[in-house]
Amino acid sequence: MSTLALPRRVKKLSPSRYATYAVLLLLAVFAIGPLLLFVFDALKTQSELATNPLGLPAHPQWHNFLDAWQQANMGAGLRNSALLVVATALGVCVISGCAAYAMSRLRVPGSSFFILYLLVTASLPIQLFLVPLFYIWTNLGLYDNLFGLIIIYWAIYSPFATLLIRSFMVALPKEYEEAARLDGAGNLGVLLRVVLPMTWPGFLTAALVAGLSAYNEFMLAVTFIQSSDKMPVSTAFFSFQQGYTQNYALISAGGLIMVIPVLIAFLLLQRRFVEGYTAGGMAG
Repeated sequence: MSTLALPRRVKKLSPSRYATYAVLLLLAVFAIGPLLLFVFDALKTQSELATNPLGLPAHPQWHNFLDAWQQANMGAGLRNSALLVVATALGVCVISGCAAYAMSRLRVPGSSFFILYLLVTASLPIQLFLVPLFYIWTNLGLYDNLFGLIIIYWAIYSPFATLLIRSFMVALPKEYEEAARLDGAGNLGVLLRVVLPMTWPGFLTAALVAGLSAYNEFMLAVTFIQSSDKMPVSTAFFSFQQGYTQNYALISAGGLIMVIPVLIAFLLLQRRFVEGYTAGGMAG
């Protein structure tokens, strides 16, 4: 006995749903619009940018990117920034991971005080320490040194990362660690073989936050790095902008080169980034 297939009912969108979509569309235009204008300006000549700043480029000037790359020394800037990002992310994960494990699993006297201390230090502006830090770094030979800048990044990004990773470790059942200890694993073995694989979203989130912060950081980089061959991309672009303030097409092209790595990293890792923030919840 055959049955006739009934046509599916088409769900009608309610007025509130239309309003939601309209608001989301406006927010998308608000977020993407400036970036598109940024791209259009980077592909124009200086005269076309003055006469038509908001329209499409009549004849795209792709050589603007090559000129900005060479004149702003963007290659060296991106290389230095990549070194800063990788070293900062790895160092923050090691420092914060060990500190978070000690605070969440070991019997540390005054652990509540350390949590309060981390909260306070994470909220203090770094400008308070610039003068003494500059004096100490100059005497230690760490001024105009990428490693000296990395140490500063470790210090200012580790408190928040410690609290974030600790929230993951607090939520981790202790039975897994107890089973590993019965097999003869010590504190370091438990951390590397049990805790780290189960709390990797927290480490990944901490690495992303520290790495992106190091990439976008400007004040410390321009204060402690003076050699042109050691400048990260943020200060290299600033120097280029100061020298070519009239050629906004080249400035737009250089700025777009600086933004592209961050956009790619965000698009590839945004889901992990959001999951790490929401899963941690700063518990405990």
